Amino acid sequence: MDLATFNVLPPAQAAAVIRPCADIDAWVDDVVAGRPYPCRDTLLLRAVRAAADWTVADLDAALAHHPRIGERAGGATAEAAMSRREQPTADEVTAAAIAAGNAEYEQRFGRIFLIRAAGRTAPEILAELTRRLGHAPETEELVTVEQLRQIALLRLESAVEAGVGSAGQGTVGA
Repeated sequence: MDLATFNVLPPAQAAAVIRPCADIDAWVDDVVAGRPYPCRDTLLLRAVRAAADWTVADLDAALAHHPRIGERAGGATAEAAMSRREQPTADEVTAAAIAAGNAEYEQRFGRIFLIRAAGRTAPEILAELTRRLGHAPETEELVTVEQLRQIALLRLESAVEAGVGSAGQGTVGA
């Protein structure tokens, strides 16, 4: 969707466009309330700022819709489609190791392993999963919230395009 269209949608429809990026009510409400945006960079900056104070409760709410890494999201939702595009394919050995790591991670931390999969290979994801299993729970919470921020911003960038003739076609990092 182009930015101009996003700017004029009724609030509920605008929220529906960005909720698959991160299903955190306060974040969605804040980003929608900031419209109209003069350029996509302003939208992304608002989203970054709104995500700055995400809590573990926000993380847990958002994770309710995330598949395990290595599992293909089912269904026809926008979030499932985004997840399928982001996750790399893995050979059988790597896929089995990720599945085992997921189980160990869930046992250790009480939630699914979350990582920005976009731009990473399956072996890179496995290496990061293995490394993060060594974190203290408090450290891992911070890392996981940051991964959620990265996922949300990447998804928002793909959900709302700058549009023809719009300024701000660059990106804002998390």
